[in-house]
Amino acid sequence: MAGTIIVTGANGSLAIPAVRHLLTKYPDYTAVLTVRKTEDTDPNTKKLRETIAKFPKAQTSIRQLDLANLTAVHEFADTIASEIAEKKLPPLASIVCNAYYWNLARDPEFTADGIETTIQVNHISHVALVLRLLDSFGPEGGRIVLFTSDGHFPGKNGLEKYPPGIPDDLDSMLKASPDADKLGRGFNRYANSKLAILMWGYALNRYLEKDEKLRKITAIVIDPGSLTDSRALRTNTPQFLHYVQRFALQPLRPILRFADPTMRTAADAGADVIELATNHAYPGERGYLKLLKREPSSPESLDEEKQQKVWVKSAEWAKITKENTALASSI
Repeated sequence: MAGTIIVTGANGSLAIPAVRHLLTKYPDYTAVLTVRKTEDTDPNTKKLRETIAKFPKAQTSIRQLDLANLTAVHEFADTIASEIAEKKLPPLASIVCNAYYWNLARDPEFTADGIETTIQVNHISHVALVLRLLDSFGPEGGRIVLFTSDGHFPGKNGLEKYPPGIPDDLDSMLKASPDADKLGRGFNRYANSKLAILMWGYALNRYLEKDEKLRKITAIVIDPGSLTDSRALRTNTPQFLHYVQRFALQPLRPILRFADPTMRTAADAGADVIELATNHAYPGERGYLKLLKREPSSPESLDEEKQQKVWVKSAEWAKITKENTALASSI
């Protein structure tokens, strides 16, 4: 049965073709599409609006959501929960936690909450959104789609200078200091956020499976691949990455794929994400996927003791309490 699908960062390189795929193939779903800037002065939001305008019968709305502000995330969750309770929206079928941030070119930046932006936008705010909205899913359950990257696995990404890892002092992940090596340190913060997402996803699935009312909700954590046409390579990155994308990755992708099969377009990845969100791919299953294949994630990501530490800290960071989540027993 169709329901509501929330997509964060819905004006992104992967998200726009994902929305197009959703509205083309599964038009019965209601799409709630969040962006930081809803005005058409943002060219990416304008492109999103032009995309959905091609589907005049589609049930869609573009909503403002700044993941760099936890208060705004909780208020958004309250609004969605109220609209579902009042039957203004159908029950949730999926939350696609697509929005991301990285900064490989400047000193660290911090959110309105005083938290380093990478970990808050990529992970903490999505934790808040998911855990606040679990009881807004319908009785048939649904799917949570989280995003990781090969950066979570030491030695797998060419931008890695410092191996990813969850520190003993988890609160140190919320902090960052200026460093001359902006690319190396910035990518390490990004990779660590993607490792935290993956480990939290494993813990989330364990808790969902144990809960009688929520066990039909499944979480998939996907590495969507190396998206050679993504504007991520041109956002908060050094100039040389712009040139690599323009003169190597884009024109040579068909050849480069022989060496690295994960290289592909954002549209291909977007289609996969919607197949997962609608539970058509891997129906009822849980866990980690690389593209749409089952592969082992990094050894550290599989450490259940560390997963639990990430789970506990993530709830604390996201201001989740026993009173504001349906998974109260896990808090």
